[in-house]
Amino acid sequence: MEILGVLAAILSSALGGTAVGATRYLAGTLDPLTIGAIRFGGGFLVLAAVALARRDRFPPVHDWPGAGALGVLFFGLFPVLFNGALVYTTAARGALALSTLPLLTMIAGAILRVESPTARKITGVMIAMAGVAVALGTSLATAPPGAWRGDLLMVAAALCMALYNVWSRPFLSRTAPIPFVAFGMGVGAVCLSVLVASRGGFTRLATLDTPQLVAAGYLAIICGAFIFFLWAFALRRVAPTLVAVSVAVNPITASIFGVVFLGEQVSAKLIVGLIAVLIGIAVASGAAGWFSQGRRKAGTRHPIQNPGGYTDTD
Repeated sequence: MEILGVLAAILSSALGGTAVGATRYLAGTLDPLTIGAIRFGGGFLVLAAVALARRDRFPPVHDWPGAGALGVLFFGLFPVLFNGALVYTTAARGALALSTLPLLTMIAGAILRVESPTARKITGVMIAMAGVAVALGTSLATAPPGAWRGDLLMVAAALCMALYNVWSRPFLSRTAPIPFVAFGMGVGAVCLSVLVASRGGFTRLATLDTPQLVAAGYLAIICGAFIFFLWAFALRRVAPTLVAVSVAVNPITASIFGVVFLGEQVSAKLIVGLIAVLIGIAVASGAAGWFSQGRRKAGTRHPIQNPGGYTDTD
């Protein structure tokens, strides 16, 4: 069912918000590239083990170049741009820049003729982006000099993710989510590991204490393996924009993480922003149609039946 795909995307983005806290916890000891290598290298090992245990088929040989390139794009270039952006800009401005993902995904899907934009989706995306801006309103008021550089880098990172969302759909019509993500994540992890090894980043792993090792394990198993499996699971079942709009949940859950674990105050803007994000996702995904009809609207097809793309004439 399509609703399962949207719920998987929301859960993926919600858990992605907790990765911010785990990353911050490790940032005092490890550099961002090393953290990324741990997250995706460990995630690859978990997913590959699960795929082998289930005897899932990995991407066919003729898909290796494309699936590998997507792995470099999403699990290699994306974290480099993401981490680089936060060197120049604030976390709040970076989160808002990343929330352009559904809009970029919609544009990419339209240009590549994978997904047709509709008034409903555009409206839902705008509401969700507005919710992120409201939730982060106070934090957006201040910015360091040259923050625009970080903002542009984060938009570039969002574009990488948007292209992954769109281009991965044909591959997911031929390969199950777990082996597909494992293959791409493995390629990306190798690229990151080469960079880390050249900088001597892995030597710092010996300095991690027990709580930091637990945080590293959480990043690998939950924030590396599980959330990206959920993301691919969602991409296999619903249109790329409907998956991408869920990323608006990410900064909201990161803020809630700060409230629960870091003692930050709950603000009215956070509550209003969360409500707006959920409304935006509901509008973009046509949730009312699911509950009133109990089935997909006319004009949609299961990706396996329509591997060439996704169209919606609403």
